[in-house]
Amino acid sequence: MTTAQVDVDELDRRLAAVREAMRLRELDALVVSDPANMFYLTGYNAWSFYTPQIFYVPLDGEPVLAMREMDALGAHRTALRYADSVLGYPETYVHRPDTHPMEWIAERLRDRGEAGRARRVGFEGDAHYFSVRSYLALRDGFPEWELVESRELVNWVRLIKSEFEIGQMRRAGQVASEAMRRAVAAIETGKPLNELAAEVLAAQARGVDGADGDYPAIVPMFMYGEGADTPHLTWTAERMAAGEAVSIELTGVHRRYHAPLARTVSLGAPSRELDRLAGATVEGLDAALDALRPGNTSAEVHAAFDRVLRRYGLEKKSRLGYSIGVGFPPDWGERTVSIRAGDDTVLEENMTFHLIAGMWMTGYGFEASESARVAAGGADVFTDAPRRLIIQEA
Repeated sequence: MTTAQVDVDELDRRLAAVREAMRLRELDALVVSDPANMFYLTGYNAWSFYTPQIFYVPLDGEPVLAMREMDALGAHRTALRYADSVLGYPETYVHRPDTHPMEWIAERLRDRGEAGRARRVGFEGDAHYFSVRSYLALRDGFPEWELVESRELVNWVRLIKSEFEIGQMRRAGQVASEAMRRAVAAIETGKPLNELAAEVLAAQARGVDGADGDYPAIVPMFMYGEGADTPHLTWTAERMAAGEAVSIELTGVHRRYHAPLARTVSLGAPSRELDRLAGATVEGLDAALDALRPGNTSAEVHAAFDRVLRRYGLEKKSRLGYSIGVGFPPDWGERTVSIRAGDDTVLEENMTFHLIAGMWMTGYGFEASESARVAAGGADVFTDAPRRLIIQEA
């Protein structure tokens, strides 16, 4: 399997789809600040999102990248589009209380005539790196504009993946599967959790033959011991002990595409409660994956899982899954569709989801998850790991 790189034609198709969505929302322009969305539309990929950077997309005319000068100089290394005309604000604007980079960017956009060309302009109000100061500087720099929250416009365009993207996610799934294999093999009595984390991080970076690894949007997470009933914990130097279980949530990443994967490993024979919980949860996950078909709604996929749990007298209050694809810290989710009751999004082929059946009880817990594509015959799963409670010799 060869590693692919996005081409300009694919980027142009994505931009055309975003502009069509802008027309439907009656937006004259869009300020894109989510690094995942900037990558999706331009190919730009660097650890520069901790300082203000945007991709300005007018409904008509040439879009423009704007970022810190030192990053603008290197944009041509990854951005396949718009790198030749990127705007770079001077270093004197970085981390100052009395001025802000978005003030400089607004001035340059005004010089280009954008104040007169645009009236109704969307911004990504829930993007992790679009700060309040960025918004205020943009608002003050363009009093003529009506700034409108875009409601994740680009994220929704990303929802249905191209064949190229499906290939990238399959490669990410291969990396995830290898990282999980290495994690399970490394689990043994007496090993500190931070050493287990090191095994996972190394596997994520290394990748596999034909699929180079990349850094994850979320670090590996380990729910263990007293924390086995608590999601989203990372790791400590606590040593694993016989009779305990550890839930591992990790991801494979290939060129920013993510395929998360979770499993629970018991060091020695599990308790009867954990064994029962694992059996019910996996049975429910199997039912949900079978329901991940075009024409079903997200709520119907959740209902398939919920029906199984209720037969066992169990309930999962958190959502069962969410859309995935391109990811940058601090999250690998797309912030669009959720697999839960009340979400009536109709599934279409080539939507991609992380279905995470995480059950956190009192004093113990169990996780199993898959990254998968919506397909006619049910979920097309990208990952490969035993879908059960894994029992490791203590």
